[in-house]
Amino acid sequence: MSDAFHTPTSVDPRLLEVLVCPVTRGRLAYDRERQELVSKGAKLAYPIRDGVPIMLPEEARALD
Repeated sequence: MSDAFHTPTSVDPRLLEVLVCPVTRGRLAYDRERQELVSKGAKLAYPIRDGVPIMLPEEARALD
């Protein structure tokens, strides 16, 4: 755990194997620095808050 709030420093690799982009159904890449799951196909980055991936397109950040 990374701090007093027990925020995970990484995402469980098994979780990454089963999660897909809700828009494209494609694979996601984990961006540890920004705490996001990135869908290159949809050009969206889904936030991870308190260790929980927020897989809602309306919550995602658009990528350039």
